[in-house]
Amino acid sequence: MTPVLITLLGIACIQSADFHERSVGAEYAKQALFGALGIGVMLVCSQIDYRNWRRLWPYIYALNVLLLLFILVAGHRALGAQRWISLGPLGTFQPSEPAKLVVAISLAAVLCRGSYDRLRDLLRPLLAVALPALLILKQPDLGTTLVLLGILTAQLFLGLPKLRHFAVFAGGVIAVAAFTALTNVVLKPFQKARLFVFLNPHADPQGAGYNLDQSKIAVGNGQLLGRGFHHGTQTQLNFVPEHSRDFIFTVLAEEFGFLGSLVLLVLYGVVLYGGIRTMLVARDRFGFLLAGGIVAMLTFHILVNIGMTIGIMPITGIPLPFMSYGGSALLTDFASIGVLLNIYSQKDRDLLGNA
Repeated sequence: MTPVLITLLGIACIQSADFHERSVGAEYAKQALFGALGIGVMLVCSQIDYRNWRRLWPYIYALNVLLLLFILVAGHRALGAQRWISLGPLGTFQPSEPAKLVVAISLAAVLCRGSYDRLRDLLRPLLAVALPALLILKQPDLGTTLVLLGILTAQLFLGLPKLRHFAVFAGGVIAVAAFTALTNVVLKPFQKARLFVFLNPHADPQGAGYNLDQSKIAVGNGQLLGRGFHHGTQTQLNFVPEHSRDFIFTVLAEEFGFLGSLVLLVLYGVVLYGGIRTMLVARDRFGFLLAGGIVAMLTFHILVNIGMTIGIMPITGIPLPFMSYGGSALLTDFASIGVLLNIYSQKDRDLLGNA
């Protein structure tokens, strides 16, 4: 029920964000359709025994990799990125969104095979993530690549029996992060500019820092109770870019204020609490690790997306779960909740003799 409430709030914010944009004014209607489809996907996934995903993971993993390869060859290009498959009148499909759930399933399955007593065993989960991550980074989509890294980090922390092995992995991540930030090998110029502006917010207020400045102004304008629906100046005058997508939180914060933002955070807290509770009651290791990966995915999205709008995280192009406009992301979010529901629903099967 909570994800549905967040989705309805997101539809309202999208409608306000596009209120004066007639060319995209149908976005909220499309989001409502995606939401209805997402609820259906959630119900279907909630009825599929989660243990089937452990058996099917090589097939869905291979399918997703093939789609990511297709993107690089013949994908739809927009805004300087090549991330979508055109579906004609139905819009576009972004394979990198379901890749997050696919990676969580795949890692949970891989970590359930073997004892992982040796450090070299780490190669298996690392390789499982490396292929889709590199293909997504090539699009380029640094934000989604970081989400995959967040899922990997959480599942390794939960799944590795020896803490020193996780420490080696963490040290490797820090080294790669330093190499990425200090060289021009991985990041595109606009991505380096975003990082630079995060470290020095006043360095380029009319260029790379413009988005961050306008976002912070919009959030501050909301004050306690907000300026009212359709009355946010930064929102309605289009000062904040992509405000129906990556910056959807600024619409909520400006028009519904601190209290409206607090309501959203409480709703997210309920969702994450349910995910953590599902981890703790999972019947087996696979269910525990899969639930942990999904919780990590949602948590990363929430913290980074909201954090970037208020200046405590670098700007990255990842959506706010159930809020941002986009069918691929919304369907993936609902599918993830459906998987969690199935894991939770089976917690008492052994006690009832139905296993």
